[in-house]
Amino acid sequence: MLITNQLGQVLVQHVDYRDTCLLPGGAADKGESPAHSAGRELREELGVTVPLDRCLAVDWVSPDSVSVPAATRFPGEILHVFDGGTWDDARISDIRLPRSEITAIDFAEPAQLPDLLSPPDARRALSALRARLNSAGTVVLENGCPLAPGVLDRIGVLQTDRPSYRYPWHPGPAPHDRTVTQVWGWLFAPDGRVMVLLEPDTAVDILPGGTPEEQDQGDPVATLRRETAEEAAARFTNPLLLGHVTDPASRRGYLRYAAALTEVGPAQPDPATGHTYTRILATPEQAAELFDWGPATAHQLSAVHQARRQLGLPRAARLPVTELTDPITC
Repeated sequence: MLITNQLGQVLVQHVDYRDTCLLPGGAADKGESPAHSAGRELREELGVTVPLDRCLAVDWVSPDSVSVPAATRFPGEILHVFDGGTWDDARISDIRLPRSEITAIDFAEPAQLPDLLSPPDARRALSALRARLNSAGTVVLENGCPLAPGVLDRIGVLQTDRPSYRYPWHPGPAPHDRTVTQVWGWLFAPDGRVMVLLEPDTAVDILPGGTPEEQDQGDPVATLRRETAEEAAARFTNPLLLGHVTDPASRRGYLRYAAALTEVGPAQPDPATGHTYTRILATPEQAAELFDWGPATAHQLSAVHQARRQLGLPRAARLPVTELTDPITC
């Protein structure tokens, strides 16, 4: 089972019979269905019962891909990864470990999974996590790799630490005693999804926007327009100020705006970095899962949807993430 906490970190188990960690789960008994087996293992290992009604991935594991004696290898093992959901603090506090086998649990950042799990287990876990985020149904894997990789798999989303800004959320402009160092935009397509940019080398996710420069003359909207044109070759309507987050240590402010996209041109290198970003469309909730913004995320999403309604745009259904490759006019 793939289980996350409210920060998007993945539950892993330390066990007493191997050096690497595991996701919760285990082998099916004779005649037992995969879903029933997963639920039973969860009760035995963590003492928790949750409904399992979604399979994220089915993985065929070749006999020669596992480092065990040939006599004990399965002739093409089939592994199912079920969605165990997002657990709040109350459910996590209900965990009761058995007297043996499971020695501890941790919640790990997705990018840490290759360091904690065996290589095939890490590939499988990340593929399942991307499938959950992508809302594309059950993915079919071979040795942990999707047969039909989507853009999140191809780019390697979540293989690098997510940008972490666990700062308080405040509606309205930043106070005069705060230096605005970043201006970012929630830029909506007509279907209610927003644009997210993926860096080419690390697959780190960012919203369009960036750092104010002298040419912007202190106007944050000018910063957002310039940075969006440079990074994403995109233009948008007059934006609405959502609010800001603040770094308590440095007293820096990071502004957030919302606007409707009007035009997206051909992808081009950002003149500041030389990077050509991959541009994707995702629901605001999917976009938020790509970041590590902490408990204030819910308040920011509330402001995003309020602005979406003001812009007269629909609430997007949770669709598979799509890549923006061709120029469009909205």
